[in-house]
Amino acid sequence: MKTSELVVALLEETGAQYIFGVPGGAIEELNTALCDSSMQSIVSRHEAGAAFMADGYARVSGKLGVCCSTAGPGATNLITGLASSYADSVPVCALTGQVATSVFGKGAIQESGAEGVNLVSIFRNFTKYSGMLLNPKRVQYMVEKSLRLAMSGRKGPVHLSLPVDVMKSSAARVGSANCAVASRMFERQGVLDAASILLGAKRPAIIAGWGTALSGGAEALLVLANLLKIPVATSPKAKGVFPESSPLSLGCLGFAGSPVAKEYIVERDIDVLLAVGTSFNEMMTGGWDQRLQPGGHLIQIDADSEEIGKNYPASIGLVGDARTILEEIVYAMLREVGGTVSAWQDLADAVCRGAKANTACLGKLCQQTKERGHEQLAEVAALKEKYREQPLTDEGVLYHPRRLVADLQKGLPAETLYFADIGTSMAWAIRYMTIDRPKSFFVSLGFGSMGYAVAAPVGAKLAAPDRPVVALVGDGSFMMNGMEVSTAVEYGIPVIWVVFNNSMYGMVHHGRKLFSPPVPEGIRSDFKRADIAKVAEGLGARGIRIDQPGGLTPQLLAEVVASGKPTVLDVWIDETVVPPIHSRIETVAKQYT
Repeated sequence: MKTSELVVALLEETGAQYIFGVPGGAIEELNTALCDSSMQSIVSRHEAGAAFMADGYARVSGKLGVCCSTAGPGATNLITGLASSYADSVPVCALTGQVATSVFGKGAIQESGAEGVNLVSIFRNFTKYSGMLLNPKRVQYMVEKSLRLAMSGRKGPVHLSLPVDVMKSSAARVGSANCAVASRMFERQGVLDAASILLGAKRPAIIAGWGTALSGGAEALLVLANLLKIPVATSPKAKGVFPESSPLSLGCLGFAGSPVAKEYIVERDIDVLLAVGTSFNEMMTGGWDQRLQPGGHLIQIDADSEEIGKNYPASIGLVGDARTILEEIVYAMLREVGGTVSAWQDLADAVCRGAKANTACLGKLCQQTKERGHEQLAEVAALKEKYREQPLTDEGVLYHPRRLVADLQKGLPAETLYFADIGTSMAWAIRYMTIDRPKSFFVSLGFGSMGYAVAAPVGAKLAAPDRPVVALVGDGSFMMNGMEVSTAVEYGIPVIWVVFNNSMYGMVHHGRKLFSPPVPEGIRSDFKRADIAKVAEGLGARGIRIDQPGGLTPQLLAEVVASGKPTVLDVWIDETVVPPIHSRIETVAKQYT
């Protein structure tokens, strides 16, 4: 077979179903190989959109996302999307075209080899692996290597550059693809020590990060927290990995987070803090607030050893898969009171599915934490009552963003997947949405790419065809990547975009006013309000403008979901309302003074 056909065959064997990209001369060989492939190509309107779509597909499905571009500027347009995947540990494979090796160094248009714009070198800065396929005999090895790296350990994007002449050459196939690597390692003594410390803790808390979701560790987290009655906060990126309606939920900690989480963990004394799959980044820690360091022990679980103790000293660092380690901690506790490993499923059924736990040792274990649990549940309940906000009573002529978020959750099905874009739409969603299902809320906070949530939901809907997919985006973000609505129309992918239309870059506009003294408008942060509903109609989607409070009724939302059509809800929000971004302003002010 041709080398291009071998590349496609190897991707197929890993389970890749879609490839997102924009065609071009340098990848025509890949295009030809895809003609007889089981993979479906989705042509985006911009390569950045293709990378975001591949990310959205991978983020929701847990499988490999694939994107492609031609050489030169097509490849550089992928950069922002791949950098976002790298920051959030999302497995994506990017295939970029390349001119023939015979003209390297001659000044061929869009050459991106070692003597031109060296894209392989550039991509190495934000991928786990970047290489050029030069020897047909090594193609299978290089493809398999890159896919193993993308899908193992701390997952992330990889990049392969495909020269035209190499893609046309013959390549030998050796055996079947060997790309799957399962990593469920843990260090037993550290697990035993962590279990002992948690059992003896007086006032523990848990912070669950995005790594908990990536590992599929939500159920194990729920079991552990309920077993020991430990309150749980999540990072903004991991919102929903622990059910936010639970009496033990503190909500999100950090950017636009819950004041309950901040007071319980940051402002009050914690003796043991269990951090699961979180790097303690700026957006979660409020600029690395030193009050997060517990008085006794910090137990940190992460797939990446470099994250252990990076920002806060860890008493116990457990390197490995979050789900496996959480399960092993519970196993250790069960053994401590005379239980067996088989008690795990009984416990999981009792906690997660409402079944009755019949294992005798569970009663003994629960008795050890009963008194502490009552105190912590009462404290969390009191804090939630303290910070309970009053209903909105004096709305203006335009939608209040807080009511917009509430109306969305009231009218959309419980199984809805939400994508929130960078900006005030993200802030309102993090603060006021209640997410109870893991991996139902997505935000690209690692790299903070505006426009991500315009395109990524297109890939996400392909990964979850039976669940409504709703994007919450600002008008500024929508105008960066809004042409991808046309992609959804082209392929009949019924994403719903809710545009928070306030005629400004809201984070910048309101943020400037919150500084003391206020930041002047040298580079303007506002602009003329666009009729985005008409833009959507021009792209072939359904566009609905809503410019009065209460217009997002349950009836309208139910009809939009049932229509099965790509739909843009252009909601004109009150631009004077200050979003919940005060913690971010405090962090920035602290860093630059």
